[in-house]
Amino acid sequence: MAGIKSYTMDQNSKLTVQIRSFSYKRGIPYDDSGHGGGFVFDCRAILNPGRYERYTMLSGKDQEVVDFFRQNTAIDNFLEHAFQLVQMSVGNYIDRDFTHLMISFGCTGGQHRSVYCAEQMAARLRATFDIVVDVGHLDLRH
Repeated sequence: MAGIKSYTMDQNSKLTVQIRSFSYKRGIPYDDSGHGGGFVFDCRAILNPGRYERYTMLSGKDQEVVDFFRQNTAIDNFLEHAFQLVQMSVGNYIDRDFTHLMISFGCTGGQHRSVYCAEQMAARLRATFDIVVDVGHLDLRH
């Protein structure tokens, strides 16, 4: 991607980006790092595959759900905009020697849209920055 600066840090002081998927029914995740939170992206505007019986027992990690998103939604466009925002902060945090950033993706049940987005954001950040990425899915049932 043009214009992206390459960032590296000392192994002991690397920025840790904590990424969480969650269900809005249970509330926005608490940031226990002491930094007061970070980005929260609402994925509920994306068509929910969980409304279709064949996807209810699957998650945003399953290929069938990934295919559904890519064929029926603009989720990758949503993620591109989210990444542009996050990328600016990550670069800035590295430059300022910050050690923590939290990013949360929420949807209705915390199974499909938020899980997919959290996984995709983690992959993009790992490919772009020399940072620690910690991904967790707070409401994933399987």
